[in-house]
Amino acid sequence: MNDPVLYLHQAERRYHQGSESLIILDQADLGLWPGQSVALIAPSGAGKSSLLHMAGLLETPDGGEVYIEGVPTSKLDDGQRTALRRSKIGFVYQMHHLQPEFSASENVMLPQMIAGLSRREAASRAAELLDYLGLGARKTHRPAELSGGEQQRVAIARAVANAPKILLADEPTGNLDPATADKVFAALAALVKATGLAALIATHNLELAARMDRRVTLRDAKVHELP
Repeated sequence: MNDPVLYLHQAERRYHQGSESLIILDQADLGLWPGQSVALIAPSGAGKSSLLHMAGLLETPDGGEVYIEGVPTSKLDDGQRTALRRSKIGFVYQMHHLQPEFSASENVMLPQMIAGLSRREAASRAAELLDYLGLGARKTHRPAELSGGEQQRVAIARAVANAPKILLADEPTGNLDPATADKVFAALAALVKATGLAALIATHNLELAARMDRRVTLRDAKVHELP
């Protein structure tokens, strides 16, 4: 097997409360490979958000290392981490966080134009992604004119607009009814396979988790593989 595109090695996270030290992650290891979807299943407070934030370079581990395509990141400065995050990592949250004044297409164009693409190139890429996700007829609609499932599919398109290597999703179907969640997940899974993304998806939906390539949980501050 090739090297993982994302590798958390002996990652540690602690929070200090007065004289107490709360251990969230203790020498946790996790690798993600291209084209692979991994479900992160754990109860609230187990450290899912901390793990996702470290994987997304939003937090620096207290110990251990986070490798992105083999590059150690803990010693990078803020500018270098931001640049790596923008080019290599896409994020999808439980809330879509779309810009309400912009159309679906414009929301997907924004990160591309920030990255330096021309408006024409960004529009072409946005149209391609939205078509792939079944939103071709909704490109000019603003978020308020879209259903919850459509909003989340636009958010997914935006997250992968700059062709990242890693997709991190935090309960991306948590606010959706089961039928809509199923459609959004199917679109996400198809995109992972089509683009070769490595996806880490935190979810409480065990049915959706069962359809992913791997399942992991957090127990005793470590990452454990599930059957």
